[in-house]
Amino acid sequence: MTKIKLSILDQSIVRTGATPQEALQETIETAKLADKLGFHRFWLSEHHNSKFIAGSAPELLLSRLGAETQKIRLGSGGIMLPNHSAFKVAENFRTLEALYPNRIDLGMGRAPGGDRVSAYLLNPSNTFKEEDYLTQLEHLQHFFTDTAGTEKGKVYAIPQVNSIPQQWILSSSGGSAKIAAEMGMGLSVAKFINGLVSPEVVKEYRKLFKASETFKSPKAFVSVFLMCGETEEIAANMRKYIEYILLQFERGNFQNYPEFSEIKKYEFSEGERELLQRNSGRIVSGTKESVKTPLEELAADFEVDEVMISTMSYSKELRLRSFELVAEAFDLKPES
Repeated sequence: MTKIKLSILDQSIVRTGATPQEALQETIETAKLADKLGFHRFWLSEHHNSKFIAGSAPELLLSRLGAETQKIRLGSGGIMLPNHSAFKVAENFRTLEALYPNRIDLGMGRAPGGDRVSAYLLNPSNTFKEEDYLTQLEHLQHFFTDTAGTEKGKVYAIPQVNSIPQQWILSSSGGSAKIAAEMGMGLSVAKFINGLVSPEVVKEYRKLFKASETFKSPKAFVSVFLMCGETEEIAANMRKYIEYILLQFERGNFQNYPEFSEIKKYEFSEGERELLQRNSGRIVSGTKESVKTPLEELAADFEVDEVMISTMSYSKELRLRSFELVAEAFDLKPES
């Protein structure tokens, strides 16, 4: 069996009773641990107008993470491109590439990363139209290769550096997979968002792929929530926490949540249990002895050699230990 690379997606979650500053410091601590343990890449999400998620500016935090780590690839998971100027995104990520060459990933999506009001305030010219998103992606490719930047003339993204950040498209259903293929970008399949997403998405992506400066051949990975505990009881508690959080997300609640002691006593309704069952593919949970096989099967189903995991927990210690346990399960070693 092909050895699987493991990567991490971090959202800088603000737990009940904690501060945003503590959440950001935990992200730094997690990145340093991931680098030490041998995880392949470490990505940051972009969310806005949520008291529960402190990660609103991944490009800024990535600069700090680069200084705190040695080997691990660092990236956005992702920059919600319609929220931004493609030119500014190119300059931000060229700066990161200049500071940390051959370690930077630019993962991109087209969701607002929050509500429509926030999206408008971030970019008042945002039309939410697919054709404008595609134009932004095309401009980015020009900026990273110093070809004609826009239809208005030749524009260069500064600093000009010899290496190019890896460019990835986030997809939770398949529509964006075709875009990734036609533009020669990597594909990140967000099973943690859509537990029903099919491996056919990756097959179609590979079939349609066109080589680019970013990737000469198709490259894909799949991402899930992972809760790994020392015992099955701890893992079950961690799973119940994320299930409760996901139900709140379904209701549009991205703000504050009860202490875990309250969540633990919460009884899911029949309708909620049915919804959780339909979404069960979003989460893998268990001890280090029991999570390895489902992660390997997930990679085999999607025919990829990398799985990205996201772990939310009511306890920082349990969350960091979860990463240590899965690293032990896969016998990870720091990349040379």
